[in-house]
Amino acid sequence: MKHTITTLYSRSFRQKALRILLCVMLLQLTACKKFLDVVPDNVATIDNAFTMRAEAEKYLFTCYSYLPKSADFGSNPALLAGDEFWMVRPYSTSEAPWQIAQGFLSANVIYMSYWSYCFMGLRDCNIFLDNINKVVDMRQPEKDRWIAEVKFLKAYYHWVLLRQYGPIPIVDHNLPISSPIEETQVPRLHVDTVFNYISRLLDTAAAGLPEIIADRSTELGRITKPIALAIKARILVTAASPLFNGNPDYTGFKNYDGSALFNPAYNPNKWKIAADACKAAITECENMGMLLYTFNELGVNLSDTMTRQMSLRNVVCQEWNPEIIWNNSNSMNYDLQRQMMPRLDPARIGNESVLGSVAPTMKIAEQFYTDKGVPINEDNTWDYAGRTKLRTATKAEGELIMEGYTTASLHFNREPRFYADLAFDGSMWTMQKKTFHIESKAGQWQTRKNIYDNNVTGYFCKKMINWKNEILEGQGLYILQYSWPEMRLADLYLLYAEAINEQSGPDPEAFKYIDKVRARAGLPTVQTAWTNYSKQPGKFQTKEGLRQIIHQERLIELAFEGARFWDLRRWKKSMDEMNKSVTGWDVDQSDPAFYYRIRTLFRQTFQTRNYFWPLDNWDLLNNPKLVQNFGW
Repeated sequence: MKHTITTLYSRSFRQKALRILLCVMLLQLTACKKFLDVVPDNVATIDNAFTMRAEAEKYLFTCYSYLPKSADFGSNPALLAGDEFWMVRPYSTSEAPWQIAQGFLSANVIYMSYWSYCFMGLRDCNIFLDNINKVVDMRQPEKDRWIAEVKFLKAYYHWVLLRQYGPIPIVDHNLPISSPIEETQVPRLHVDTVFNYISRLLDTAAAGLPEIIADRSTELGRITKPIALAIKARILVTAASPLFNGNPDYTGFKNYDGSALFNPAYNPNKWKIAADACKAAITECENMGMLLYTFNELGVNLSDTMTRQMSLRNVVCQEWNPEIIWNNSNSMNYDLQRQMMPRLDPARIGNESVLGSVAPTMKIAEQFYTDKGVPINEDNTWDYAGRTKLRTATKAEGELIMEGYTTASLHFNREPRFYADLAFDGSMWTMQKKTFHIESKAGQWQTRKNIYDNNVTGYFCKKMINWKNEILEGQGLYILQYSWPEMRLADLYLLYAEAINEQSGPDPEAFKYIDKVRARAGLPTVQTAWTNYSKQPGKFQTKEGLRQIIHQERLIELAFEGARFWDLRRWKKSMDEMNKSVTGWDVDQSDPAFYYRIRTLFRQTFQTRNYFWPLDNWDLLNNPKLVQNFGW
């Protein structure tokens, strides 16, 4: 049953409800003017907000303003609260993501919660839907488009809550202020009920959304039909995944009335539903001209190796390239780039503006394939046991590793995405106006400069850095920002391959789409790579083996984009990966023989309860029908 509520987050509903309704118009979009000019008597009201199109449009932007700021380290747990990056300890003991990464999330101190924020967004979406038809100076087709956009946002905010908290109440409508307090106290709903509600709402939204943005100068970032279908595909793949589909860990997780919140029985049909949704989204995106991005910038002549490198790097950094399904323009990434980018140019004092302190971990460096397209511990041509041995780069390797430089064997004969996504001691870093080399042992330019802002693993994230950034003489750091890529076509292809394999095992259709992604990365097909180079040549011929391949392909292709954090959860692999040590090179050493020793930075811990966030005690006290999440 769907519930209609006014609020689930207020500590004193009766005291705050009126004030919320009076002040809602004061919410503002990050890059926008104040949503509503104050009316003559200095009281902003709902009726004033929907008298004319111009005012209603501001309320539309208010509904958009709740989109997660995915490029913000302090807002997006998928960036720094997992195991993909690490920082020096003074940061990790004080900032919210690092508290989570170190296992300090608790029911008493909840970090990076979206509970209240999303329910505020849902309230505003419902207000918009209840009032948009009052606007007199708009044509109905435009109203219908705005309604579809807000229905998408409403579905998306439910999804953000579901992903973080598991079963949640559904906020279908707002109740009048005069409603009894008991009507606002509603229980969680079964996760399948919530997934189905979100899916239906996205279907409704998609029917009214434009297929393309006609006015690209002012409307890029607003929701389209391809966005709605792609996000629906992602959500339904999650619904079919082990965390939500037949998870025995949550068999006893029930409401106070005894109603179950999870189904412990596995339902294989969910994978068919997910596969169909992926295929529909792919068809829509490709019909709109979307395709996997390849670098082709006018006036730039690069070697084949560097052209591939630029294709792999700019797929994220070039806004609205043909592969991007949705760039979230509510989330820009100046600070993200500043903290990931190392001091590239020793000749520029402005380098002090960049930190390079957000460091990819050793497990991520080892996650990428060899140049044969198989895992480093499976390649029968690659010395996995000798990966820490020293080796000197030759002239033939000079585009990727500095000629004559001594570095670890781990850095040689790796796939193109390894060099496109990561930089390391001895690697080359090409920017638009100059190519730099990284030297990060103690005493060298890219190493520690003070007690805080230094790289702690020996790896730098190259993938998320726009290649047009530069240090300007006398002007400091210039960073070309781009909006966060919430969804791109390669992600959708790999979701489809995963759903097909889970539905029917190894299938030509699954290989077709995973191989599309591999081809852009310069790798042979799955069948070719495993047959010829893997110690497990038949791995791709079973559902279980191909599942492992697809999972690793996703972790590689979508590295540093916030996918790993949630993928590990939906696959129920966080218990394995997040109970391993965080490691890196011994970066305080100057001698290569000592620098290239793997050292442990932290031993992470993860428990079953950590798959979902706890609810705040205040929310539980104010709504006695809410049960706390399992294990908290």
